[in-house]
Amino acid sequence: MSLQIITQPAIEPVTLAEAKAHLKVDTADDDALIATLITAARTRAEWHTGRAFIAQSWTLWLDAWPADGTVEIPLPPLASVASVTTYARDDTPTVLDTGAYVADAASQPARLALKCAVPPIANLRRINAIAVAFNAGYGDAESDVPAPIREAILEIVAELYANRGDAPATESLTVQALLAPYRIFKL
Repeated sequence: MSLQIITQPAIEPVTLAEAKAHLKVDTADDDALIATLITAARTRAEWHTGRAFIAQSWTLWLDAWPADGTVEIPLPPLASVASVTTYARDDTPTVLDTGAYVADAASQPARLALKCAVPPIANLRRINAIAVAFNAGYGDAESDVPAPIREAILEIVAELYANRGDAPATESLTVQALLAPYRIFKL
């Protein structure tokens, strides 16, 4: 299994103005640095939670269908499955009809399964035989992202800004507490 980002988030969950207000920075001298720290903080928080915050597109590559027939789609919340493409041994792609599978976006992580009437797909190439293109994230606007996540991003920005060059290896207890309800755990 591997993930490939197709479309990065168009915006960040926290604006430059919000970050500067949180940092109590009045000048524009560090705007480029703070903008970079916002992206770094969002990426770090997404990694910590196993989620996508702002709308983004990904492709999940699988070598074969899992034995139980259910594909786990990472990076909740799942907004939509754009397509499921299989690749035959001769690399011929086949896009499955949307009626051939069902997506469970309510589960976190989401799941995708072939419908019972669909026969198992055979003669697939050995690696990267299945491509699941999907869209993930809470939405397109900063306000779509839950407030505790946005606050955690601001806290990470503050930690990174205060410790430039000496950033701590782990998030503070405040950041961990803010992100804990959103973290995806495998049972």
